[in-house]
Amino acid sequence: MATNKSEQQTIEKPVNPGLLSEVDLLFETSWEVCNKIGGIYAVLSTKARVLKEQFDDRLVFIGPDVWSAENPSPYFKEKKTILKSALSKITLPWGITIRTGRWDIPGSPQVILVNPGQTAANLPEIYAKMWERYKVDSLHSYGDYEESCAFSVAAAIVIKAITAHMKVREAKVMAHFDEWTTGMGLLYTQTTMPNAATVFTTHATSIGRSICGNGKPLYDFFEDYNGDQMAEQLNMQSKHSLEKAAAHAADCFTTVSEVTARECKQLLEIRPQVVTPNGFEPNFVPKTVKYNKLRKEGRSTLLKVANAIVGENKYDDNTFFIATSGRHEYRNKGLDLFLDSVAKIGEKLPKNAKAVAFIFVPAWVKGPSGTLQHRLGMNDAADDNAPSYLTHRLNNEDSDEVCVRIRTLEEQKALEKIKVIYAPCYLDGNDGIFNIAYYDILPALDLTIFPSYYEPWGYTPMESVAFGVPTITDDKAGFGQWVADNFSPTLKSCGVAVIPRTDSNYAEACDQIATKALSYMKESVAERSKARHASFLTAAKADWKFFMENYDQAFEVAVARRNYRRKQ
Repeated sequence: MATNKSEQQTIEKPVNPGLLSEVDLLFETSWEVCNKIGGIYAVLSTKARVLKEQFDDRLVFIGPDVWSAENPSPYFKEKKTILKSALSKITLPWGITIRTGRWDIPGSPQVILVNPGQTAANLPEIYAKMWERYKVDSLHSYGDYEESCAFSVAAAIVIKAITAHMKVREAKVMAHFDEWTTGMGLLYTQTTMPNAATVFTTHATSIGRSICGNGKPLYDFFEDYNGDQMAEQLNMQSKHSLEKAAAHAADCFTTVSEVTARECKQLLEIRPQVVTPNGFEPNFVPKTVKYNKLRKEGRSTLLKVANAIVGENKYDDNTFFIATSGRHEYRNKGLDLFLDSVAKIGEKLPKNAKAVAFIFVPAWVKGPSGTLQHRLGMNDAADDNAPSYLTHRLNNEDSDEVCVRIRTLEEQKALEKIKVIYAPCYLDGNDGIFNIAYYDILPALDLTIFPSYYEPWGYTPMESVAFGVPTITDDKAGFGQWVADNFSPTLKSCGVAVIPRTDSNYAEACDQIATKALSYMKESVAERSKARHASFLTAAKADWKFFMENYDQAFEVAVARRNYRRKQ
């Protein structure tokens, strides 16, 4: 990206040397370190290189050791000599074990994977102390609460042990915890290492996500919501009270966007001290020659799959490929609006135009469609009667919300002019149909649509423009709001169109998405190329090197507030 000198001076502030002298060990703990299960993995893995440039091997990521010899992590490279051979020299309680190594991402930061052993058996006593000190209500816990608390407490114990092993003063330690799943670890750290500075980041409030996931209108009645009251109503007392306690107790509380900062103020009753927008690591994007090769190969694969799934050579090189992706949250991630918008696009599709819409959203997958594999020449399996929109069979095809909506639209003959293909698997390069990783298939797309109802940041649209694919998103996504605040938000000008979403404009949003998509489809190849170039330029301005100053500010706030806290 070309920037003038004044822009560089404004954006690229030098790292505060005083801050670096205050931190000898920076730990960041998350359930998604070396564990690719959601958007937080993208946050951590893409910011690691820039963070490591600042802190070198004083930076240590901590994640869960959920792997085995039969199922090793593809992202973790074990190295037993890390942290002065801490693996063989520290003693941990409760059967806690660790593995040390490096995360196989740009920057190759140090990593400790933690197995909590019998930590769960000791949680009742810890729960009691956290109730007494922070009013964390663990009595109503269920689901993944205990597993998350066991991991994060074990991580806190490891942080203390590593600090002692490295002969680092607690006052020189910064402990950063991500999401409610590590909140108990933050509280435990403040209890056992009161001189350490702590940072807590929520990427989405648990109660906000639950309100939306339960079909309740978050925005029209936003100022009337009380987080504690809703937690009781939605049986979310434990997760909500833990997240709220961690937010209030942390020396610095952060979140990823102004959208979520307002949500935190309303539902957690505290506004984050610092907003830390999510950036992107440009090294994930291939250079021109490889990019063009991936685009060509990806389009070839998408064409083969599309033609095989319909059973005829219907689609050619001029086919327009649309897609959405992300977590399987039908309403929150806007899968409902995506499907209805695609149907609307199909209604108005120009004569002789051909378009295919892919849904790359992992679900309860059973395995690749035998029918599709057979048509692709991958096996000699008999026809398994797979639906004509599924690349992989599901265990719950009758009830999966995406399947149900596609069938309804097909019955209404709303998809006769545009094909919807649902790929409910992780695109890791070994899915049995595409066999191409998600980042490698992204360049093949012409347009992406991410009309989320609830999206604290929005890595999927950011990834899309980073790979040169224009995208349509909305102002309820942190990324969409960032684009609207900093650019003219149209596909032509910056590669991103931002539509407004409320609780009462679903039909209008659907029409806007369809109109913008159809207008873009009608553009010439040259105009689309300009939009792709504009996408690259927008993504370049979201490089982590421009956003890391927000983290520097958060660390400074944490140190200052820790110092003040210890004087009280």
